[in-house]
Parts: sequence; C-alpha cells; structure tokens
Amino acid sequence: MGLERIATIMQGVNNIFEIDTVKNILHKVSDLSGVKYGVDKIKDISLRIITDHVKSVTMLICDGVQPSNEGRGYVLRRLLRRAARHGRLLGIKDLFLTEIVESVVENYGSAYPMLIENKEYIEKIVLLEEERFNETIDSGMNILNDYIEEMKASKEKTLKGEKAFKLYDTYGFPIELTEEILEEKGMKVDHEAFRKEMDEQRQRARNARGESSYMGSDESPINKIDASVNTEFMGYNNLEVKSNILVLADDNSFVEELSKGQKGYIVTEKTPFYAEMGGQVGDKGTIKTALGEAYIYDTKKNVGGKTIHYVKVLDGTIKVNDEANLRVDILRRSSIAKNHTATHMLHEALKQIVGKHVNQAGSYVDDERLRFDFAHFQGLTEDEIQSIEELVNKKIMEVFEVDTNLMTLDEAKESGAMALFDDKYGDKVRVVSVGEFSKELCGGTHVNNSGEIGLFKIVSETGVAAGIRRIEAVTGLNAIKYMEEKQRLLKEACNALKCTEKDVLKKIVSQGAEIKEKEKEISELKSKLTSGIEDDILASVKDIKGVRVVAYGLEGIDGNALRDLGDKMRSKLSTGVVVLLSNVGGKVNVISMATKDVIEMGIHCGKIIKEVAAVVGGGGGGRPDMAQAGGKNPENIKSAIEKTYSVVESLVK
Repeated sequence: MGLERIATIMQGVNNIFEIDTVKNILHKVSDLSGVKYGVDKIKDISLRIITDHVKSVTMLICDGVQPSNEGRGYVLRRLLRRAARHGRLLGIKDLFLTEIVESVVENYGSAYPMLIENKEYIEKIVLLEEERFNETIDSGMNILNDYIEEMKASKEKTLKGEKAFKLYDTYGFPIELTEEILEEKGMKVDHEAFRKEMDEQRQRARNARGESSYMGSDESPINKIDASVNTEFMGYNNLEVKSNILVLADDNSFVEELSKGQKGYIVTEKTPFYAEMGGQVGDKGTIKTALGEAYIYDTKKNVGGKTIHYVKVLDGTIKVNDEANLRVDILRRSSIAKNHTATHMLHEALKQIVGKHVNQAGSYVDDERLRFDFAHFQGLTEDEIQSIEELVNKKIMEVFEVDTNLMTLDEAKESGAMALFDDKYGDKVRVVSVGEFSKELCGGTHVNNSGEIGLFKIVSETGVAAGIRRIEAVTGLNAIKYMEEKQRLLKEACNALKCTEKDVLKKIVSQGAEIKEKEKEISELKSKLTSGIEDDILASVKDIKGVRVVAYGLEGIDGNALRDLGDKMRSKLSTGVVVLLSNVGGKVNVISMATKDVIEMGIHCGKIIKEVAAVVGGGGGGRPDMAQAGGKNPENIKSAIEKTYSVVESLVK
C-alpha cells in the first residue's frame, strides 16, 4: 500500500484528493480556474487530472526525466499536455502549470528536499513545455474539431490514422490526448493506420540520416558465423597481438583465402582491435601473416556480437588457420582515447556547471573530434561554455590517473558511477574513473592519465532536437591545430583591417558604422538623382483607352531605387500604370506598378511584366498592382517600352 493510501486511512478521508498535501494542490488549481471542487462532476475530473498530473510531472523532472517523444520522456510530455488541455477546459487561457508546480514543492518539499533544490529547474522545464504546446494547441483543437464535424456529417465513428498522425506530428497532440477528446464524443482513432504513419516517419528519418541495416543484410556470411567462434579482446593493454585466423569471408560466402587487391572479413582467436561500440569508432591497422599482409580499415561487431575485421589485402595471400600478427594504428588509437576520456570529463563538467539534470543522450568519438549529446532545455551561454572548457582543462592539468574496475551493476550504482541505466548490462560492468572527478560505466578505450589529453576545446554547441543539445570538441594536437587556424584567421583580419589584434573588434565596429553611413549617403544621392528625372518621366505619359501609362527607360538605377522611384511616380500619376526599365551594367531591371482604379479596368502588372520582360531577354511576374523582372538585353529597352503600350491596350476592358 502506498504512502498516500495510508494517509487516506490515517486522516479518515475517502480518497487521495482529500488528504492534506494533495488537497492543498487541488485547491490551488481550483483558485486559478475559479472552479469550485465538488459542484460539477465533469469539472471535478479536470481538477483532479491537473492535480495528479502536475504532481507526477514535478517528481519525474526532479528525478531527471525530460520531455521527449520516447520512453519516460514521452510519458512526461503526455502528462504535461493533458494537464494543460484540462486547464483549457476549466477556462484557464494563460500559462499556469508552474504555479501548480510551486504548490507541489510547498507541500512535498519537506519530505523530498530535492524538490526545493531543483524547484527553479523544474519550473523552467514545465514552462518551456507548456509554451511549446500553447503555441499549437488552439490550431490543433480547431483542426480536430473540424475532423469531428466531418465525421458527424458522414456518420463516421473512427478518425483516420493519417489525420491523427497530423495532429501528433504537426500540432504536438499525443495520440492519447486525441483519443481522450474523441472518446468524449463517442469516437475513436484508427490505431493501425496511425502506427503505419509512425513507422513511415521513422523510416524517413532513418533514410535522411543515411542509416542502413547494421553490418548489411542478415544474409551476409559474416552474420552466419558459428556460435562457437569467439574472439578474445586484448586491446585494453595490448596494441599488437599474435593470433590464428579462424574465419575468412568475402561479401558472398566464406572462403579459404583472400588474395592481393581483394576486400573481405577476418575473424581471429584474439585481437587488440576495438570493435565499434558505445559511440566509439572501430580501430584501424594491419594484419600480417607469413604469406601476406592486409590493411584493416574498420572493426565492427556482427549481429551475433562477433568481432569482424574489415580488410583489404595489400600483398600476397591471407589464409584460414594462418598465424597472424595484428597491429593497431597506435597514433589513431591514442587520439580516440584522448577524445573518449575527454567525453567523460565533459559529461561531469556539464553536470557541475549546468546542472545535475544533464544526462547523456548520445555520443560519437573518433580520432579527430568528439560529439556529445545531452538533455538540457536551452542553449548554453558563452559563459557556461567557457566555464566548462576551463573546468575540463583544469582537471586535465591535474593529471588524474584513469582507472578501470570490473564490478556488478549494483556495486557500480553504489559507487556513484554514471550510466545509461536503461541499457542492458551483463553480470559484470566496467567502471572508468578519472581520479575523483568522473566515474562512468564504459567499455571503451581511454588514456592512462588525464594529462595525456593535453588540451580540450569546444568548437560548437547546437540544438539537435527539442530538449537535446550537442557539443562538438577537439583535444590534443587537433585542439592545437584548431587554435592555430583561429590565430591565422585573426592575423589575416588584422592585416586586412590594418590594426593590431587587440584593436580588431573596435576596428570592425568602426568600419561597420562607416559603411552604414556611406550606404545612407549613397541612398540619398540616388534619391536626388531620380528626383531630377521625375518631371521627364511624367512628361512621357500616354493615354491608352482611358488609362494613363508611363513607360520609361533609365540608366544605372538599381532594383531598390527603381522600386522607390516607381512608388513615387504611381503616387504622382494618381491614376494609371507605371513601367520603368533600367540598364545596370548590362542587366535590365524592370518594374511595373498600377493604381487600384485601373486594376478594375483590367490592368494586371504581372501580365504586363511577363510580356515586357520577354522583349529584354528576361522573365518575371507579380501581383495585379506590382510586379518586377530582370533581363539581359538592354539594347531592347526602347522596343520594350513600345510593347508596354500594346499590352496595356490589350488588357483594358
């Protein structure tokens, strides 16, 4: 029996909504909505839903869960959005959930001190999620109400899956929320069609990311290796190992040998090569036998977890049962190890500087850089990024020993090791510790001490999904190269600006202001230039079937100035059509404008421009009152002017 159930007995009440802590939260919802509890059974349901859901949401976020479209995060999002929707049903139009969160913390904070510590963070998450939903809920409800009316008109009871998916994908309506609203109307969702739409979206996402089935088709020979074949990984402590070749294969079948120039796959009894796993890329290197040599260009696991060396034979012949010498590319492995250990240190630095809620959402480590995805509700500030860099580099310089220990998962949790505890682990797990600074479950390769990393530099921080941020960073020599490139660019900027490094920002700001001032002067000069020819343009007015028409050719007036001049001429003309053509460096700008009264007589600037622009070797179009185009034959401007008159004549009703 839960504590709140016990409380109902101890306090002599009928349900959990009447116990003191929960009742206080419910009263807060009642006050905000202006709806008294116990008067209307339907509204009571909404009051209870908001109370229960916001209480649950507060606890979930405090435990590190963030809104997402998968797993626990999706449950959290559903609860939040359902609570927000029931607030609307009670007449609450403004954002209100954070006020309920405050009540939850007030009533449960003494029993759960973590709620008080994380109150500001919880409220930020709830506010951001409610704001996101608030942006689309009205549009979504209007769409759903239209669907409901359509179903009523056609006497249907089931909403089509593609329509339910549109509500989910475009308006952020969890399918359960759509179901609930339909159920209130005696209707339901076509779940099978909805799932089909979801599957198709996931496939589109996989295609967009360029993903393919792991290790190719399951029919590949490397995925049919006998279960008795096992490879012992020796690569934590050895980068060169002698071993027998157990299996050879090409893309089509198992083979007895691979010859010079052939690509294939090799499985050995032992290997120092790390197979791609846990975000760390596979090793590269060489394999030599008495009769041949091959380059190992990748190392991966097959679907059965066997370590597969991807090879291209460089010389001679490689045969099954040959004794081979396997040697990992040492420099590449060293760079990977630096990046991997730095990733662990970055994770801990994020927790210390940004907040304990920061959890890993993905990572990728190779020899050039590291990428770390993490759960956080907003982009990092420049100060936060700088603080993270400084902390990681400080710990690098403290030269912490990097230790690894095997222990049970429970022991790892008790030791404070960070892990993706939703993942599946074996009886024993490997815990990697960077001094007392960082401790994580990890099967990857690492440096012996943090000092080997040398330098850590963040190169970017971006958003990759709602609530997910990404940091990319470089270490060691790659970090030095990155800084050297920045220094080179700074020197080039200084040379171009003719200033010292310390004055470069001041110089850029100064020149930017100067450019704006010059642009203003140029604009004023162009305005004066065009104003001088306004009378000449007006003098060219012709009357075509009762419509006043101005068609005029100019030199050196660019697009913006031509539009401004066109506006002025239309205004001065009062009624009629203006067509201006300007030769600018061998290109023709064309603009057409018309007053409202002549549009009613049949004039359409888009149609005029289409035919006039064709004369100067161009094309374009636009609205009845304004259109523009470009051309490449300025020598035909006079002919285009004559064309204007004939087109206008043909359009006038």
